[in-house]
Formats: sequence, C-alpha cells, structure tokens
Amino acid sequence: MNPMRPLPAAALADLAPHAVAHPRPFLAELVVGPEHLSRLVPHANNAEYVRWLDQVAELHSEDLGYGRARLLADGRAWFVARHEVDYLAECWERERLVVATWVRSIKKTTSWRDTLIVRPSDRAVIARAATLWAYVDLASRRPTRVEQAAIEAFDPLEAQPARSA
Repeated sequence: MNPMRPLPAAALADLAPHAVAHPRPFLAELVVGPEHLSRLVPHANNAEYVRWLDQVAELHSEDLGYGRARLLADGRAWFVARHEVDYLAECWERERLVVATWVRSIKKTTSWRDTLIVRPSDRAVIARAATLWAYVDLASRRPTRVEQAAIEAFDPLEAQPARSA
C-alpha cells in the first residue's frame, strides 16, 4: 500500500497558483499506486478520493494531537455526515499528488473541512472537496460539543482575522 505522508509548509508552493483559503493548511502527498486504480479504466478510482479525504483528515488531526487514540480515550469520534466532491481531472498510476486540507468552520457539534488535491507536475486541480463532520459521543452515539481546546488547535478559517484588500 502506498501511504499518504505529511509534507512541510514549504510544499504549499506545489499548489500555486491555486487558491488555498487557509493561511496554514495541512499538506500531505501520495503517489497513485496500482491499488488506487479503477478496474475499468486505469485511472484513480473515485472511491479512492473519498479514502484520501479521510486519510488526510486523520493525518491532520494526529498532527494536532487529536488523533484516533486520544479521541477513543475521550469516548469521542468524528463521523462523516456529508462529502461533497468535485472530480476535476483524472490522475494516473505513479503520479505524485499534493493534498491540502484545512478546517473551514467548527460549530457546536459539527465541522466543515475543505480539501484540495493537486498534481504538482502540471499544477492541475484533480479534485476539490468539502466534508461535514459530526463530533459524536461514542457511548450515546449522539452529537456532542467540540471542546474549546480542540477548536483552537484546528484553527478554523472562520476564526481567522479578515484579510485586507
């Protein structure tokens, strides 16, 4: 399996000239492997994009200290409530992709996360996605309030100061 791995902030240059709304996105990369390909056409299967959205969100959370082990210890988890994916270009085996993600907003029990997938070799946007996550108490299986410390760690875009024109 070809894992996704975090990238340093300097990799943001690989995404230019594409607008990344957050000034400090989390960045990761992956190389499209044979396990990512569709059985019908030798390009990345659309189901893989959803896996990539989940993987980059998990890497970002882990990087901030809110990974799976901590969430489980706290009896909490993020559940996907909705994915919106715009598939904009194909990608092929052995291509390197850069994935940028950031938290757009965090409300009482939900959060919107945006993700951009770019092929640096030609700077093509492969996909744009938005995911609505629900923060859930695992014992009750009901939404629960996101802790203030987590909100601060995730640095949601809506909390960013307004940019000057």
